[in-house]
Amino acid sequence: MVFGALGLARFGYTMVLPAMQAALRLDNAQAGGLATANLVGYLALSLIGGVLASRYGPRLVITAGLVVGAIGMALTGAAASFAGAACWRMLTGVGSGASNVPVMGLMSAWFAPRRRGLAAGIAVTGSSLALIALGPIVPRILTLYRADGWRACWFLFAAVTGGLAILAVSVLRNRPSALGLVPLGETSDGTPAPAPSDRMPWSTVYRSGIMWHVGFVYAAFGFSYIIYMTFFAKYLIAEGGYAPAAAGRLFMLMGWASLLCGLLWGAISDTIGRKSAMAIVYVIQAVAFGLFALWPTPQGFTLSAILFGLTAWSIPAIVAAVSGDLLGPRLAPAGLGFVTLFFGIGQAAGPSVAGLLADTTRSFQPAFLVAAGVAVMGAIGSLLLRPRAHVKGL
Repeated sequence: MVFGALGLARFGYTMVLPAMQAALRLDNAQAGGLATANLVGYLALSLIGGVLASRYGPRLVITAGLVVGAIGMALTGAAASFAGAACWRMLTGVGSGASNVPVMGLMSAWFAPRRRGLAAGIAVTGSSLALIALGPIVPRILTLYRADGWRACWFLFAAVTGGLAILAVSVLRNRPSALGLVPLGETSDGTPAPAPSDRMPWSTVYRSGIMWHVGFVYAAFGFSYIIYMTFFAKYLIAEGGYAPAAAGRLFMLMGWASLLCGLLWGAISDTIGRKSAMAIVYVIQAVAFGLFALWPTPQGFTLSAILFGLTAWSIPAIVAAVSGDLLGPRLAPAGLGFVTLFFGIGQAAGPSVAGLLADTTRSFQPAFLVAAGVAVMGAIGSLLLRPRAHVKGL
């Protein structure tokens, strides 16, 4: 589900952007604006998607979100102007927000706290698989279909995501009890681990100071990583001297490097604590963003891609685990939706800021340096999270 909701719906834009930008005659600010439109749609549904999943069950909400996302991608491929593309990218974001947040919240129902970070880490590898697939496939489609190659890419993304919607409604289940199972890692006698917070009303989520703190830390990731991911291929082609196929190979390498990152850092967070793991990840990503700007050579680009890949989706995995730790299985989707609101604001701002900086300075280097600085702020914010005695793993 993550492969479709994020991998294709969001990161597909990274590889399609140079051809789409040329065909629609967009400047960098408009290119960033399309990414922002997508992320505004994601933001709009991230909060309500979690609440709907808590009330009606993740399976229904995830399926509906993937259907909406597929429609948005198909219409993006048919767009003839910036305004049309922005509208349909926003619709795609709505579908992404409605499906991805409940997917990650589902981990809290299926896994006990001591397995939750690892489980969320496995789930986010869907984004890595998308990078691995998109790197070689998109350049080939662009070459095959030439001027309409970017449209063909969006149509393909839509078809795959539609198929994933069918898979979601067929395979997903809201809770282990639907199959006569118990959450993996539950107490040895089979009794569910205590979760008094499950009895709290939803308003408790929004009144929680620590959830607000987690949200601000999450916003730093949204702002910084989306600049890097949105303009990765554009920067390599426009300023790094890369051909589209070569940029695709580096994008694929980053995908391979990221394949186990969520699993690795989710497990680390289970061991050393959530806030320490997040701080380490932010520092590594700050270095990756800085290298991309300050060492514009094949060696620098490759090292940057590998460093980012090794940590790419770990923050969402850890935050999903934190939400489950603090709120329990029933409220975890609502809590994750709440902090994703902050994440979404950061994401929505990042591409537009980066595009404006690039048009002003005629380079994306300042934008990547800003991303590095914000990642450092995320590390500091992570370390300032105050642990609570009744919460395990934080």
